Amino acid sequence: MYRAFSYNGKRQMSKQIIEGVAEYVSIPYEGKGLDIGCGSGALTIACAKRNPNVSFIGVDRWGKEYASFSRNLCENNAQAEGVKNVSFRQGDATKLPFEDETFDVVTSNYVYHNIPSSDRQAILLETLRTLKKGGTFAIHDIMSKGKYGDMKAFEKKLKEMGYEDVKLIDTTNGKFMTKWEATWMGLSGSTLLVGRK
Repeated sequence: MYRAFSYNGKRQMSKQIIEGVAEYVSIPYEGKGLDIGCGSGALTIACAKRNPNVSFIGVDRWGKEYASFSRNLCENNAQAEGVKNVSFRQGDATKLPFEDETFDVVTSNYVYHNIPSSDRQAILLETLRTLKKGGTFAIHDIMSKGKYGDMKAFEKKLKEMGYEDVKLIDTTNGKFMTKWEATWMGLSGSTLLVGRK
């Protein structure tokens, strides 16, 4: 599994996912982006690399459960990649330390399914609260019914709230991985939620 997922392995699934999510990120000149649950900083750095004239912030709670990840690791990874338009700080995805409409884009990769919650759609709304009008989002996670409830209904709700171009994209159909890989790695239900506020 490590060899398939690792950047150093033959399959490099993690790299394919990170770069695949980053492709959906486009920020206006001197705009601001937020990556929630940044872990090692991989997605934050990939987005910042693709958008060099913006500032990108990665937030994570980094606790004991993920002791191998830290702010220091993120900063070292950014330095190793030669990326200077990023910063990292502690933060809680369920109550983000930012004002409404602060960012031009928000991203996340495999984060919310790890948060103990009976309402992960509420966590998504907390994320979208920080997005400016006209801003875009690209959130990738295991959005199975058991973890998230009815995401088709949530997609409809966002459209009714005025969000545009909202789409749920299955990433287990060859986009980021095959159905077999998703099942083997416990990633069934992997979906990318994209759109514009």
